[in-house]
Amino acid sequence: MAMLILGLLLFLGVHSIRVFADAWRTRRIGRLGLKRWKGLYALVSIAGFVLLVWGFGLARQHPVVVWVPPLALRHLNALFTLVAFVLLAAAYVPGNAIKARIGHPMLAAVTLWALGHLLAAGMLHDVLLFGAFLLWAVVDFIVSRRRDRVAGVTHPTGPAVRTVLTVVIGVAAWALFAFVLHRPLVGVSPFG
Repeated sequence: MAMLILGLLLFLGVHSIRVFADAWRTRRIGRLGLKRWKGLYALVSIAGFVLLVWGFGLARQHPVVVWVPPLALRHLNALFTLVAFVLLAAAYVPGNAIKARIGHPMLAAVTLWALGHLLAAGMLHDVLLFGAFLLWAVVDFIVSRRRDRVAGVTHPTGPAVRTVLTVVIGVAAWALFAFVLHRPLVGVSPFG
């Protein structure tokens, strides 16, 4: 469990710098330069992610049951994850109405993904992983939206076809991951 916690601290810690230490971040970028900052940021992120994945795998070998979720929550998780994939696509398809409305669809996607998985999985390692991501995503979303309001940031909407494309890409990516990739990559079949 220690490796999972260390991975979470590194990965989410580096992704929280702008939330909790934006002025420090700005000074570091000024001192190091943007490319060196991004390189260091990426290096720490990758190290944290590797430790997180490794630690999660180790923790799964010694499961501690916190609760046994009802089967209905697995179906709710599938719905939350479907919406999360659409939100994730909205972060990358330019000019879609979803991003224009939400502002930070990737953080909203992480929130739904983490909440759904937190409800559907009752092991201690699941609670740590998904609970940490849920807390981080909610805090970062609130801070990012507040920062956007103060700076007057808006996200323009393009033609409706971009929003339709966003939904199609998100649903297709969800189907591919849920029915083909989840079991080999994660070791769990989402639909039993």
